[in-house]
Amino acid sequence: MDIDATIAALKAEPGFAEKVGMILVHNGVVRGTRRGTGEPVARVDVRPDHARIAELCAEYSARPGIFRALAEARGGVLEPGDDLLWIVVAGDIRENVKAALAELLDRIKSEAVAKREELAGAD
Repeated sequence: MDIDATIAALKAEPGFAEKVGMILVHNGVVRGTRRGTGEPVARVDVRPDHARIAELCAEYSARPGIFRALAEARGGVLEPGDDLLWIVVAGDIRENVKAALAELLDRIKSEAVAKREELAGAD
């Protein structure tokens, strides 16, 4: 996802100026260590469910105060430092936008993205 182009497209939509007071962006990257244990990760095989991500974005876009929720997840074998997940949420006030971004992120990670980590040095 090109964040600059995505934000420019949102700003060009009818109603943006009247309805949006905040845009939040999440740019998730592949960590070089395993969550919890700190073991070094060589690569991650990621399998996003793009249809489910689209459903979740539509659900959150329909929330009161939310103008638009967009997300894009990369799939395949990724290495530490690679971009993995982008989320953009635009809405009226920070309480609505922050909550929507946090909840959408958690739901995408739990409902729409499967991953398998390969540890560094593992044969």
